[in-house]
Amino acid sequence: MIIKPYSILIVEDEYLIARDIKNILNKEGYSYVMMVDSVDEAIEIIKECKPSLVLIDINLRKEKNGIFLGKWLLEKDQIPFIYISCLTDEFTIGNVNATRPYAFVVKPFKPIDLITTINIIINNYSYKRIDIVRNGMPIDNEVPFILRNVIRFIDDNLSRKIEVIDLTNLTKWKSQYFQRIFTKYMGMNPYQYILNKKMDRAKQILSETDVPIRNISFELGFQSHSNFCLNFKKVIEKTPKEYREFCKTKKYTQSINSQTNK
Repeated sequence: MIIKPYSILIVEDEYLIARDIKNILNKEGYSYVMMVDSVDEAIEIIKECKPSLVLIDINLRKEKNGIFLGKWLLEKDQIPFIYISCLTDEFTIGNVNATRPYAFVVKPFKPIDLITTINIIINNYSYKRIDIVRNGMPIDNEVPFILRNVIRFIDDNLSRKIEVIDLTNLTKWKSQYFQRIFTKYMGMNPYQYILNKKMDRAKQILSETDVPIRNISFELGFQSHSNFCLNFKKVIEKTPKEYREFCKTKKYTQSINSQTNK
């Protein structure tokens, strides 16, 4: 089973703004972006689809504003959320702080600022259950610390073929128990996690270098070029060649826009 790209819910009642945000996210590779214009609709979508992240406009012209949704998400504490607003007065910020959002992006914003914030939050949230010291969670067992060592091993060995037995040997558990615990804490099994991390590394190399795609496949421990391309397509929904062209086009467009704005 392949983990699909992260899904994002935009709660914004100005259609043009919501559409612009969706276009920014689509260009970055977030294919599953939903838009609603009210808190009630948002809650229904969240219950049904469980998005990876919620972007909330505070000043919704409805009976319930964005702060109401923030309070609801804080109570559930299952999905990270970001406020996007032009309101920065002390009263608003006081209400915002009471809901403990994961970030606050001020309108108008640069696309790169929004994307960077989103990428960091989604990445960090996926480690929430093993970053117990950082998150101030009570320490009642050693599982998070053991899994942190496993994660570190994976990150340090993406250039080789990593077997589950290699990871199991880093713990004191049997293979089936290890895989069950890993899935419970990380939200995916070890195979999925390793594949996703390799694809993240592949994206970096493809976007920043001209290293031949065949070389990248072997550099990341895949046994064949075709197997690498097949898995990349399943995870990223583009072939490696398409993704590299996509990155070049995006950089060119950003360069033109930067020169135009000078």
